[in-house]
Amino acid sequence: MNYAIILSGGTGTRLGNARPKQYITVANKPVIMYSIEKFERNTNVDKIIIVASDEWKDFIDQLMSEYVITKYIGTALAGKSRQHSILSGLEYAKEHGSDDNDIIVVHDAARPCVSDNIINNCINILDEADGAMPVISVKDTVYMSKDGEYIDTLLNRDNIYAGQAPESFRFGKYYKANTTLTEEQLLSTRGSSEVAYKAGMKVKLFNGEETNYKITTIDDLYKFEKECMNL
Repeated sequence: MNYAIILSGGTGTRLGNARPKQYITVANKPVIMYSIEKFERNTNVDKIIIVASDEWKDFIDQLMSEYVITKYIGTALAGKSRQHSILSGLEYAKEHGSDDNDIIVVHDAARPCVSDNIINNCINILDEADGAMPVISVKDTVYMSKDGEYIDTLLNRDNIYAGQAPESFRFGKYYKANTTLTEEQLLSTRGSSEVAYKAGMKVKLFNGEETNYKITTIDDLYKFEKECMNL
């Protein structure tokens, strides 16, 4: 069984909008629905779990009914950090029958342009690895500065990649890796694959897509609105 866990607990503070970015309407549809519909239509995905704050649960249930999302099995409560929310989604999957060999695909609600190719790669690669993550090469020169004012060193960009979502994992190993984290570790974790890597899981990288961006700033939102207008 392949589960998609859609993280929708973000507040969107960097966007400067009172409404979280994933719930903003673009071309008559909330941003979150662009992401969810990609997983609903993908034949390799069996079930969808959304992780969101309690105040948005009824709204999400209404959307799932309005857009006839047949794979939706429920909403898990978002936590105080991204990794808390992932753990909540994992617990929900476990409560609803997930076993160790199942595949978990973790995606951002505010990353609406994910392709079937990326979703399929996330799932198929787990025949040879414990996890999978799409990445894109870093184009600009990368510097390290400890104080943010002066250059300490220059990094080799040929060995540096920017991670995207979705990221996928075998449920059993990833669940165990998350449940052994301390509260401090849950709060400090920055990416879904960080936990897997530190737990010794084999996470395979594959080519992501420039179009698979996350809506973080107002410019990102304008970009997505423009793309929707041109469809």
